[in-house]
Amino acid sequence: MENILERFLRYVAVDTQSDDRNECQPSTAKQFDLQKLLQAELQAMGISAEVDEYGYLMASIASNVDKAVPAIGFIAHVDTSPDCAGKDVKPQIVENYNGEDIVLNAERNIILSVDKFPELKQYHGKTIITTDGTTLLGADDKAGVAAIMYALNYIVEHPQMPHGDIKIAFTPDEEVGRGTEHFDVEKFGAKYAYTIDGGEIGELEYENFNAASVKISIQGQDIHPGYAKGKMLNALNIATEINSLLPHDQRPEKTEGYEGFYHLTDMEGTVEKATMYYIIRDHNRDLFEQKKKYMADMISVLNNNYGKDTIQLEIKDSYYNMKQQIEPHIHIVDKAIEAMKRCDIEAKVKPIRGGTDGARLSYEGLPCPNIFAGGHNFHSRCEYLPLESMQKAADVILKIIELFVEDYK
Repeated sequence: MENILERFLRYVAVDTQSDDRNECQPSTAKQFDLQKLLQAELQAMGISAEVDEYGYLMASIASNVDKAVPAIGFIAHVDTSPDCAGKDVKPQIVENYNGEDIVLNAERNIILSVDKFPELKQYHGKTIITTDGTTLLGADDKAGVAAIMYALNYIVEHPQMPHGDIKIAFTPDEEVGRGTEHFDVEKFGAKYAYTIDGGEIGELEYENFNAASVKISIQGQDIHPGYAKGKMLNALNIATEINSLLPHDQRPEKTEGYEGFYHLTDMEGTVEKATMYYIIRDHNRDLFEQKKKYMADMISVLNNNYGKDTIQLEIKDSYYNMKQQIEPHIHIVDKAIEAMKRCDIEAKVKPIRGGTDGARLSYEGLPCPNIFAGGHNFHSRCEYLPLESMQKAADVILKIIELFVEDYK
């Protein structure tokens, strides 16, 4: 049986970066490259799998027990974040990690520092997979993909293991908030599911941010600066004014836990025209709506100052907190906690400071909490993955499957 490291390294070698500016799905055709590879691997195991026009891969294994066990799904996404380069990933493997700084790139003096990332210390003696400092690693979420594929291979090679119907989905475009846009819950066929898309070992989440994306378009008026008095309208100055008017203590770098934020993700332009992109996040739905209203009111005031329609605001909700959809089915969270316990893992139940495909799927009738895949520092050149954590994610998947059979005797 192929080890999980070999799988992971094969998957991160495929560039699957999504594109938040492209409204097509998948947003990049190269996501099909990994989906087709996974489809071929599943079919080689004897597992039926198909990839549809939107870039979704769905697969299933039929129950081998004579009892009414609910169909359980496991979901991971194949795309990587557009926030950081994802092409030509060159993983580095640090065996028997000594607990000290890791040099990612000596030539560029890029260091994975223990002072900056103190959680590294907990992996003393483990095997750490890092980048070379020029790209992200892709553990978000190819560690989840590898964990699911490893678990499926184990089931195929151990037919004596009892299990109910198992449903698998690998989704595109999760990183740009469109991972479930064309997801067919009825076709998928699971009663409950888990996304394998969390961070450090033990993470278990069934609360997430309410989320919205924001586009602000500013129309300025360019005039020769020597003759600009009373005539020029500098779109870049308006852009900086907009950002300065948002609460400084509600930026990602100032918040934690349940605290929400406004995050400027991109800005481009000239004196004549500028465009800004934000994301708005909050766990509390009322506070989330207040944040959107604050931004809308602010733009209205600025348009009164600079002229009607100088600034165009577009706000689009991405997903909502899945907590209220999961709580009526809290036994699926309890099973994940018990599965971790049986794998000698301490469950760390906490809110996601982000979102998963499971958030939207939970609102579409598929309760779907999120389980760790093992990685740290997602969307970053400092991303890293303890190999043992990814292996434990696969072990937890197998244990959850066993627990559902046990509980439905």
